[in-house]
Amino acid sequence: MDKLSLLQGIGKISVFVSLLLAFFLLTVKTENKLANRLFAWFFIFSAVDLSGFFIDAVTRTGLNWEIFKSTACLFEMPLFYLFVLAVCYSDFRLQWKHLIHLLPFVVVNLVFIPGIYLNLDTDKDTFLSTFNKLPEIYFIQILIEFQYAFYIVSVFLILKKYREIYLENYANPSTATYKWLFQITCVFLTAHSIVALKNVLRYSGFREVFLWANVLVGSIALFITCWFIMKALNHPELFRGVNSKLKLTKEILPEVEDKSASTNVQNDLINNQISTLKQYMAEKEPFLDPSLTIQELANQIEIPVRDLSVLINHKMDQHFFDFVNEYRIQKAMNILKDESKNQLTVLEILYEVGFNSKSSFNTSFKKYTNLTPTAYRNAS
Repeated sequence: MDKLSLLQGIGKISVFVSLLLAFFLLTVKTENKLANRLFAWFFIFSAVDLSGFFIDAVTRTGLNWEIFKSTACLFEMPLFYLFVLAVCYSDFRLQWKHLIHLLPFVVVNLVFIPGIYLNLDTDKDTFLSTFNKLPEIYFIQILIEFQYAFYIVSVFLILKKYREIYLENYANPSTATYKWLFQITCVFLTAHSIVALKNVLRYSGFREVFLWANVLVGSIALFITCWFIMKALNHPELFRGVNSKLKLTKEILPEVEDKSASTNVQNDLINNQISTLKQYMAEKEPFLDPSLTIQELANQIEIPVRDLSVLINHKMDQHFFDFVNEYRIQKAMNILKDESKNQLTVLEILYEVGFNSKSSFNTSFKKYTNLTPTAYRNAS
């Protein structure tokens, strides 16, 4: 099998798998339908892009259609960006303003009209011989790189803020959403770096190397798509989003401090609130609820949620996530030391104290004690 046949075979499989994953995302039952639909369209446009590996135009007009189809790659990163927003923020909705993400696709095709789409006098073979040297092709390649850099940086910034909001407002130790999205973004960044290097080879004169680079890119695309399928099948519910209206403590802190009274009065109020909070946590044990949020705790102790957020995340210098887990670990330590509860397994204990996964429990326990739960029990 020669390189072109191998490339075409990989391309056909990649397109099939991409469309299969898109079908799965469009039909699977989940609360976050918008995120799934956006990701499905990402894979549909990826399939359109990958079809260029094995579909060759016969006529000059057909070549125009292939060129137009190739510009669909400009939809991929905007769709991924919107997908990340939809996953991270449960109240995210598409709005008319999001049509601005279509601008690169529109601009490129307008640029292509005079020099490419309307240039039908040149026969196909002659046109292809000078195709890579056309200024329009340089333009789209440069635009793609700038677009990719913009969206990758934007996604990393979204994930950074999402993680901070999650830690400040939620006590569920599962951070699967952040980790999965971060992995996807890193994989995309790595894959695109390889594609960029491949495009440099296009102008190097090493046709053999360029063809093998295309085979490598096609194989990576297939691998990534299969990886997504495995993730989607194992986690059809995907992710838990946070409310986009939630603010970080550093954003609301100036507002709270501006309204505060004298320093002495403020300090007395803060000390009383901290004392009330700690007493409530010790007596009522709200941390036993694995889905406890800062909003729910604020309702229980009758403190405005923004004040409680500043109290824990700023005055006590802890994320809400760490603040709650500290009480969970302390209770777990007491159970592990209790000889009358030796019959309880570590798995039973972690569920009893409010955790919902063994890995999260072990990580948090070791963070506070420098020991695993089993080692701590044996040492007690």
